[in-house]
Amino acid sequence: MQVIQIKDVCKAFDQRQVLNNISLSVEEGEIFGLLGPSGAGKTTLIKMLIGLLSATSGNIAILGKELDKKIDESFPSFGMVLDNDGLYDRLNCYDNLELYARIYSISNRKKVINDLLEKVGLIESSKKSVSNLSKGMRQRLSFARAILHSPKIVFLDEPTSGLDPATTLQIHSMMKMLKESGTTIFLTTHNMNEAQKMCDHLALLNEGNIVEEGTPEDICLHHRKKCEVNIEMTNGEKYMVDSHDLLTVLQTVLDTNNKIRSIHSNEPNLEEVFIELTGRDLR
Repeated sequence: MQVIQIKDVCKAFDQRQVLNNISLSVEEGEIFGLLGPSGAGKTTLIKMLIGLLSATSGNIAILGKELDKKIDESFPSFGMVLDNDGLYDRLNCYDNLELYARIYSISNRKKVINDLLEKVGLIESSKKSVSNLSKGMRQRLSFARAILHSPKIVFLDEPTSGLDPATTLQIHSMMKMLKESGTTIFLTTHNMNEAQKMCDHLALLNEGNIVEEGTPEDICLHHRKKCEVNIEMTNGEKYMVDSHDLLTVLQTVLDTNNKIRSIHSNEPNLEEVFIELTGRDLR
């Protein structure tokens, strides 16, 4: 089932075109990644998907409903983590979540909130003022707030940007947990490793245009011009060969009576593909 449908969407601010004829679909339960450098139009698109911006032209449907007509009905089905976290600095972690739990009319609020704080590693900081939280702690609290009401779709705009590796791993772990529960995730990122590791499906965005789309594996394989294989022998000798010559080289090195310690292929990654398609990197 397609839970997000974007068809021929354009967005312009005054005379500046930001998005050009974007058409995408997102399947239920997948992690969909929009990968591109800063200024490519990722945040603009995600703001359109959650109703903060309207399209200049084209159509967007969420859960089968046209967004511009049914935003009030669809909104409770969304969760979101944006650059502006919207947390209340004067409240503590627990009270921030309780405020939203009341808005969403969540029953058994105390248990739901404490369970979430436990999952995001903030239970010991539940009474800590948000103004005293680190960036990583704020991001984890934002994530907890985004999934507080068990939304069907969670929108994450650069959720690990500027975070330390440990916090990034925690965010990724929470994303996997959501996916396992059947939640659909729409992720924007300029981090190639994050996209390749986390996403089931990807669209590469550059200067407002989709330049490639597919699974991370298919995108990389589609743009593989050649496959190089690295061979390391037990005596320390190393060989790098084209896959077409692999059998000949293997026979040659094995005739020396040395044993192979390791053998692996060099595959193109998403950043190399992006550079090939656009002439620029992802930063």
